[in-house]
Amino acid sequence: FIFRARHLLYLLLLLLLQFLLFFFLHFYREPQSPKWSRWREERTREPEREVAHMPWTREVVAGVYRGRRCRMESCFDFAQCQRGGFKVYVYPQQKGEKISESYQSILATIEASRFYTSDPSQACLFVLGLDTLDRDQLSPQFVHNLKTKVQNLQLWNNGRNHLIFNLYSGTWPDYTEDLGFDIGQAMLAKASISGDNFRPGFDVSIPLFSKDHPRTGGDRGFLKYNTIPPFRKHMLVFKGKRYLTGIGSDTRNALYHVHNAEDVLLLTTCKHGKDWQKHKDARCDRDNAEYDKYDYREMLHNSTFCLVPRGRRLGSFRFLEALQAACVPVMLSNGWELPFSEVIDWNTAAIIGDERLLLQIPSTVRSIHQDKILSLRQQTQFLWEAYFSSVEKIVLTTLEIIQDRVSRHKSRSTLMWNSHPGALFTLPQYSSYLGDFPFYYAGLGIKPRAKFTAVIHAVTPLVSQSQPILKLLVAVAKSQYCAQIIVLWNCDKPLPAKHRWPVTSVPVIVIEGETKVMSSRFLPYETLVTDAVLSLDEDTVLSTTEVDFAFTVWQSFPERIVGYPARSHFWDSNKERWGYTSKWTNDYSMVLTGAAIYHRYYHYLYTHFLPSSLKNMVDQLANCEDILMNFLVSAVTKLPPIKVTQKKQYKETMMGQVSSRWADPDHFAQRQTCMNKFASWFGAMPLVHSQMRLDPVLFKDQVSILRKKYREIERL
Repeated sequence: FIFRARHLLYLLLLLLLQFLLFFFLHFYREPQSPKWSRWREERTREPEREVAHMPWTREVVAGVYRGRRCRMESCFDFAQCQRGGFKVYVYPQQKGEKISESYQSILATIEASRFYTSDPSQACLFVLGLDTLDRDQLSPQFVHNLKTKVQNLQLWNNGRNHLIFNLYSGTWPDYTEDLGFDIGQAMLAKASISGDNFRPGFDVSIPLFSKDHPRTGGDRGFLKYNTIPPFRKHMLVFKGKRYLTGIGSDTRNALYHVHNAEDVLLLTTCKHGKDWQKHKDARCDRDNAEYDKYDYREMLHNSTFCLVPRGRRLGSFRFLEALQAACVPVMLSNGWELPFSEVIDWNTAAIIGDERLLLQIPSTVRSIHQDKILSLRQQTQFLWEAYFSSVEKIVLTTLEIIQDRVSRHKSRSTLMWNSHPGALFTLPQYSSYLGDFPFYYAGLGIKPRAKFTAVIHAVTPLVSQSQPILKLLVAVAKSQYCAQIIVLWNCDKPLPAKHRWPVTSVPVIVIEGETKVMSSRFLPYETLVTDAVLSLDEDTVLSTTEVDFAFTVWQSFPERIVGYPARSHFWDSNKERWGYTSKWTNDYSMVLTGAAIYHRYYHYLYTHFLPSSLKNMVDQLANCEDILMNFLVSAVTKLPPIKVTQKKQYKETMMGQVSSRWADPDHFAQRQTCMNKFASWFGAMPLVHSQMRLDPVLFKDQVSILRKKYREIERL
């Protein structure tokens, strides 16, 4: 009996499984009835956040993204990225199509980047030439008939592997997130995107930026110094519109409850729009009068915290303004997916508030310790300068995030994204190990390896055994820190016979440059196995002691250029351009790579990060490669190079080289031109002035010469 009962139970279970399988196959196959699709959509929706303030209904949201379930695994063709790597194709702009200045900046940034390809067959990602930034039908920038225009694109493929940029969507009074056309399986790089519509790991949330936002470079943050204590004149401020009609009014309408006209200044005005007086309430006149008393920029620069409430949309311009001003953003926009949230830890730079708890905000920010405030403010400056200060950085950050998804095995760590110098300067193709980058040595508690590789750039034939390059080889090889010497033969004459080179205790590798151009001295050669590179011109005059001392100094500053010949830049107000000077003064901003030590990662960055236009200019002029390397390193570190002391006769020796290219006036004029061309590409002048020079301990002190470690420097 027990056996039969158990048998019957198994049979019933089997029938139940068959029924469930039939139910699943019948109802989940395509196409489904609209009623069932809607029921399943609602039942399987991810847990929703608190979005009671959202103006759009569930039915509207369901129509916004037909591909709302898209993820990289289901709606992105990874095989398309295997042909040419991560390359981005921009559709040609069609004649007669209007395009906004902001979208033109986005496209120009992509076309000038290392990701760009003009060959669609090599592309991994596609960006429309049609302006999709402003999808507000009331806007003069609105592009009509976009649905038809997009569908007619031969490469559209239902949006697969496409990226669509958007700042504004929907129209008053609804302001839905509908773009007015079916995006299919395309990814969105969208401002003010809600957590409900954001597809994690597929879409990218970008900040709302104005049409005046700089295309490149951008101003640095306003936290010039590590101010201690970090408190400012005001504790919490906001100045902006409040809305009498339509959506977006609740939070801003309630700010007057918290405003105290002392350390909390939350000012709103209803004086905007054509018919504001028709709808004005009892508080309008009083609020407007209080609003006009204060200057917004003065408030912004003198407040510890800046409130960032939603307006008509979830995002607002206040967000970027607060970041730049080192005013800690206090976010009051429930449901907003914060910009670049996939990679940025906003808890280290902002306070995430809740609109329903507005009255608790003042007491919350007052309770934050000053150490935490300083940390938050410092992080706002890093994030602003790394990812938000220009349209270029916003676009490149978006592309880098997608590249990390495509090449997940080479993707950057959270630390790389959230610490100096940021992910844009930390190329994952070089390494995914933090210890391979000079910026992370201090944080990891490690030091660079105690050896260097000398790279000597040779451009003149070897005709005499008394030439400077041979003396330099011998002096460098005697250094206790030298692992090997690479001679880059960029001379038009054939390579000298092996016996012409001096015998040294370290390997000497002679590499003949294929193209024999100046930029080749900074190629990431496989033979560069040490962390440190000692870059040398063939006519440099250095002693072994000077080499040893410079390397010892570099070990304490592995992220910077450390060396001997220094130069400086200045702003020429008469010509309104940057000037270059080689005058011997206490002030400098560059250390030339004719005798300098730096980390080998900068060879990789120089080759793969900088645009070909700048490197081509260097190669055509056969000049300025050292200036470009200084620009690059200063842009990464935000710091000046380190100058070390040289032997007494160094100046006289260099100035005595009449035949040297340094005495050529054309050479000097070219370097002036280079300075301005480089500054234009970087969007700002990255070079930093310094008056610090590091000398050996006891240098020039009136003590016994035997007590001095680098005594030969003083003797020479």
